Amino acid sequence: MDGCVIPLSTGLACGEPVASGAPIDLCHDHLLAAHDWVAGDAGVTDLLPSPCLACGSRLGVRYPSGWMCAICEWRVGAVVDQADVIAVRVDVVYYLRFRDQIKIGTSATPRHRLAAIRHDELLAFERGNRSLEQRRHAQFAAHRLGRSEWFEAHDELLAHIDTLRRGVDDPWQLYALWRSEQLALRG
Repeated sequence: MDGCVIPLSTGLACGEPVASGAPIDLCHDHLLAAHDWVAGDAGVTDLLPSPCLACGSRLGVRYPSGWMCAICEWRVGAVVDQADVIAVRVDVVYYLRFRDQIKIGTSATPRHRLAAIRHDELLAFERGNRSLEQRRHAQFAAHRLGRSEWFEAHDELLAHIDTLRRGVDDPWQLYALWRSEQLALRG
């Protein structure tokens, strides 16, 4: 068919040129109308206006009626029971870059911890506690800077970080997923 197939009130098809790249034979205006209908029914995935109060995720779904976290389904603006939020503990080993050095540390509250540490970039998270952190310190000890948690950037450490980052666009989304899983396990 050469034109838009949407029937008009006259019973004839719209006939306007099909939008370039359209997956079905619809003109630009009818594609927009279909998009608006789907967006209202299924929502549109986008960044939340601020991190989810329940799980910390930045990924949300926008509906005409408001926002919902795409990870834990908390409705933006709803009251969060702080006891539930505080009780969700996910220990992580974090990898930070500051200039040409990398810090390997651990925290159960990485947002607060990382806010207190001068760094240029959060490179990765690895789920684990102090025991895993100590193993990583031992693993990369040859490049440790004194007795600190800072290390020279070197091939072995960078390869480990690359492995942790594989398939992860944003470490905070991974952390939010882990928190959401913990919430789900608690029922």
